[in-house]
Amino acid sequence: MEAFKFSRDIAQLAILQRIELSGPVLKKIRKLFGRYLFTNFFSKYLISVTIISDKYYNLMNKEYLLIEKFLKPNQDILCIGSGIGGLEILIKKRIKNNKISFIEKNYISKKIKYGWDDKNNEGYNSLYLLEKFLIKNGIEKNSFDIYDFDEGNFPDKKFDLILSIYSLDYHYNFEIYFDYFKQVSNDSTIIIFDTIRPEYFKNIFREVNVIKEDNDTLHKSKRVACRILLR
Repeated sequence: MEAFKFSRDIAQLAILQRIELSGPVLKKIRKLFGRYLFTNFFSKYLISVTIISDKYYNLMNKEYLLIEKFLKPNQDILCIGSGIGGLEILIKKRIKNNKISFIEKNYISKKIKYGWDDKNNEGYNSLYLLEKFLIKNGIEKNSFDIYDFDEGNFPDKKFDLILSIYSLDYHYNFEIYFDYFKQVSNDSTIIIFDTIRPEYFKNIFREVNVIKEDNDTLHKSKRVACRILLR
């Protein structure tokens, strides 16, 4: 079985970003002892790096297969809220000559709260660990760029594909990026994200296609692939 190369600090960060990677015991511990101890202690010491690596690879491979038809060689891809970048590693290894830009938070909240945050204040990422994970898994440093969300110095070019898996309009409002998307997209740019309100975006984009439905989750979100901003 294929797997990613992990270190313990990266495995801990993966758990914080994707709580489904933790087993039932760790989830119960989180409920019993609270978010602070889970974030700062249990998620670091009560994990199996090997198990997380295997689970994370399988999860990212499923995500890759969902968007594979939108991927082509020589694309400029923007990724927002990618976490440690497992999906992007698979893209880089399977599709030739793509250039990927990341926009990410660069801090981990002391008590991570999962859910909706209008102001996008919650953070659970590290730009250092993101870069470390990409390079550790064979991605050349000159083939990607990482931008700090809070510094606001975003890439200024047209993108072929914009990805925000379980981030944009899943944890925070799409409007945060709306003006920026108008600058960096054109009529052929595909924007893929998860939302509970796909009908709303039919007033924002000319084309809105549902490519995945999460009916078994709490949010019951839909993954949409959108094109051509209307306003």
